[in-house]
Amino acid sequence: MSNALLESSDLNGLANYILDDAKNIIVMVGAGISVSAGIPDFRTPGTGLYSQLDSYNLPYPEAIFSLDFLKKNPEPFYALAKEIYPGSHNPTPTHYFLKLLADKNKLLRVFTQNIDSLERIAGLNTELIVAAHGTFDTATCIETGEKVNPDEVKKSILKGKEGWTTMNTKHGGLVKPDIVFFGEPLSERFVYKVNEDFPKCDLLIVMGTSLTVQPFASLINRVSSKIPRLLINKEKVGMRSNGFRFTKKSRDICLLTDCDSGVKKLAGKLGWTKDLERLIKKNNKILK
Repeated sequence: MSNALLESSDLNGLANYILDDAKNIIVMVGAGISVSAGIPDFRTPGTGLYSQLDSYNLPYPEAIFSLDFLKKNPEPFYALAKEIYPGSHNPTPTHYFLKLLADKNKLLRVFTQNIDSLERIAGLNTELIVAAHGTFDTATCIETGEKVNPDEVKKSILKGKEGWTTMNTKHGGLVKPDIVFFGEPLSERFVYKVNEDFPKCDLLIVMGTSLTVQPFASLINRVSSKIPRLLINKEKVGMRSNGFRFTKKSRDICLLTDCDSGVKKLAGKLGWTKDLERLIKKNNKILK
């Protein structure tokens, strides 16, 4: 479908549209935006998280995020949680680009599949973030349903097996950060914000995701059929079931590159390069 909203179906046309018209940009992000922070994505062969789980002796890779497996063998999950716990990594240029969109009053919401909280650490207001798969910011004992202080959970998990074993004994069962495991429902806030935000969206940007996990993947079709959509990814995704159509006159634009390179290229077209560099430099000093 062609798009009369853009002067041209390329990055120049998109940049002009952002500067002149876009005020309610929705960004959908996945693990690819955090790879340069040192956090592996899930599915890249050889380097992805699921390729690195052999040492955990899992029956299948996704078992590490299965409640049934957690109850039988919690050690693999806690070991993984220790590696990826928020605070161990710094935001990437892509995370700071999200903050820049907010500073320019262009951002409506970020819908993230990630559980690393790097959007928040980059300075993005939590109200602008919808963590589709939950976060480490809260935690619950799955046996009693009681909430557990997240600082206690973090300290216990970072101590290793002795730490989380003591914590679980204290609280009467396995304590799990409130990240969404396979089979668990997504949060009420996710459902509410999808229904509230997507009808308002005037530009959809999708970055660093394989668009294979539902219902997140289907969100690309929740915007109006006239709204431009930009994919920044190492490969084309989301092209099934009336998804993206990357043709010369399409509303869809694709940047086949890593996310950091993609946002820097877009920032250049927008005239925001110095703004982005200042934001990165300022926040990196604070995080040191």
